[in-house]
Amino acid sequence: MIEEKLNKLKEKIIEMALLVESMIEKSIKGLIERDKNLLTEILEKDENKVNEMELEIDDMVMKFIALYHPEAEYLRTSLMIFKINNDLERMGDEAVNISQSALFLIERPPVKPLIDIPRMAEIAIQMVKDSITSFMDRNPELAKEVCERDDIVDGLRDQINRELITYMMQNPATIERAQHLIRIARSLERVADLSTNLCEDVIFIVKGKVIKHGKDKL
Repeated sequence: MIEEKLNKLKEKIIEMALLVESMIEKSIKGLIERDKNLLTEILEKDENKVNEMELEIDDMVMKFIALYHPEAEYLRTSLMIFKINNDLERMGDEAVNISQSALFLIERPPVKPLIDIPRMAEIAIQMVKDSITSFMDRNPELAKEVCERDDIVDGLRDQINRELITYMMQNPATIERAQHLIRIARSLERVADLSTNLCEDVIFIVKGKVIKHGKDKL
């Protein structure tokens, strides 16, 4: 019975992850294709859905712990699901932030061709997918790979910031639009950070190693 209930929790967290991945993908697609309907759908529908799912999963975890008093592996897994749920909701918030900025940008002339932001989004979205996979499969090697990709995302964010600052200095009329692009890059970087945090926890649970804050062992 306890195994069955834990599997239901895992299924629910996968459903939540798929929704959040979709929100991030749609927010970037809406920006690139200048599709107001896609962006509005995130703000008017998906945001509410992800918030409702977060509350539902929190409640499921609390009931699971209260009813079954899990120990060892079962307790660690249920607490990990609780944390992943919170991180996914925060990723959903970043998709909302991207959509809000994208709605502003698509009503105005582009500052520059979008090259690095789509690339950054592709890496960040794959990090979300792989972080969930590493948890479900208890795969510390995949988790480590995700953590390493965070540096690539940080590098792209820095490159975007430098380029946009140059645009703003050369043409003050671009400042507001450039700031929204910087906000989008920051949101994607935050998605990557949250995926990395999740993978650090996977490595700790499976291998007993702490790699946060520069530590590599207990």
